[in-house]
Amino acid sequence: MIDKSIASAADAVADIQDGASVMIGGFGTAGMPDQLIDALIARNVNDLTIINNNAGNGETGLAALLKAGCVKKIICSFPRQSDSHHFDALYRSGQIELELVPQGNLAARIQAAGAGLGAIFTPTGYGTLLAEGKETREIEGVNYVLEYPIHADFALIKAQQGDRWGNLVYRKTARNFGPIMAMAAKTTIAQVCDIVPLGSLDPETVITPGIFVQRVVEIGGVASVAAEA
Repeated sequence: MIDKSIASAADAVADIQDGASVMIGGFGTAGMPDQLIDALIARNVNDLTIINNNAGNGETGLAALLKAGCVKKIICSFPRQSDSHHFDALYRSGQIELELVPQGNLAARIQAAGAGLGAIFTPTGYGTLLAEGKETREIEGVNYVLEYPIHADFALIKAQQGDRWGNLVYRKTARNFGPIMAMAAKTTIAQVCDIVPLGSLDPETVITPGIFVQRVVEIGGVASVAAEA
């Protein structure tokens, strides 16, 4: 019997080791798997490479992971905002490496990994510092930059509901990067508000099929839903 449900967040992240590459879903705080991140912090891992849209907000979630000193490098598209003070301090003191990727390119490179592509050509970034040292090509009169897929050892994502096979449905904007990250990682761990009986999910609403998910952990609570309403 296939059953990907895990008893706790701690058990779900128990094999994430020092030096791992970890995709973390979320657009700001919407769709960020805070409880999985907290469990990862509790493991006291180090030298992580994190792939996320931005570089943390305030004191929770990804920001807390940065504050704990767990991250060696972050790959993101939006590293600075008014409450990204933990990233700012680490970057200015040389304690963290940043790979800046335009948001569309970030999504496209993650999608390329999930689709099994070797590389993609994108016009975004051509003629800028972000294209320095990269292969470029003119195709039908348009200049493109060669970009490589972004893979990860793990993806930590958040969904509204899942079943024991790992099929997932999302809540509104909390969907964001979760579906493509699930396809691009070797091991995808999904935090959900409810694990429902098999067959309860309308197949038309399933965004991430269970084939892309290895672990599902139920972490209910009204607060996590309200944050994305």
